[in-house]
Amino acid sequence: MKDVIVALDFQNREQMRACLERFGSARPYVKVGKELFYAEGPDVVYELKERGHRVFLDLKLHDIPHTVQGAVYSLARLGADMVNVHAAGGIAMMQAAREASESSGYAHPLIIAVTQLTSTGQDVMNRELLIPGTVEQVVLSYAKNAQEAGLDGVVCSPLETAVIKKELGDAFLTVTPGIRFSNGGIADDQVRVTTPAQAGADGSDYIVVGRPITRADDPLAAYARCVEEFRGGIDG
Repeated sequence: MKDVIVALDFQNREQMRACLERFGSARPYVKVGKELFYAEGPDVVYELKERGHRVFLDLKLHDIPHTVQGAVYSLARLGADMVNVHAAGGIAMMQAAREASESSGYAHPLIIAVTQLTSTGQDVMNRELLIPGTVEQVVLSYAKNAQEAGLDGVVCSPLETAVIKKELGDAFLTVTPGIRFSNGGIADDQVRVTTPAQAGADGSDYIVVGRPITRADDPLAAYARCVEEFRGGIDG
């Protein structure tokens, strides 16, 4: 089932709670990133799980294999439903993450790999990062490495989802940030963006949406609209 993950990009727990209260009885899948996790620590994950949310812990692990293995083991103990690593860390590092998830003794989280950030355009990738090729070529190459390492899927721009699904199959998950509504949504610091409907049509399994929902006048209505467009392919 396609699902929308709401990015809780807040500075503290009070801001997070204030936002979630506006969802009423709804319990969306949520993302906890570095900002909130570093401010509040592991307890914020426990709290969200107790409230009934599934949690994508977006810490983008990137280190030597042994260190990433230990980190994933610890994050699995928190009850996270999804954890990500950087594909740039290489196949051995990604395999270590997968092994930690499977051997933790807990309900192991999905392990996905970040390919290229949606804030990274081709000029930055080629000129500053010295990575040759097109963004699509690099993302696909990283995705193939993630699949070889046994990961569940990748984080990519919705613009790369279709080619990943074509090359690696429908079972390989794509989690896509860089989502904006069609009626004048502001890209903010994202470069490679598209609408919920287009992401759904291109095969994304999950979309990650922050400010268009959390900063809306009515976050619950914005969330409902996002789910409807994503699952139904309706551009507003």
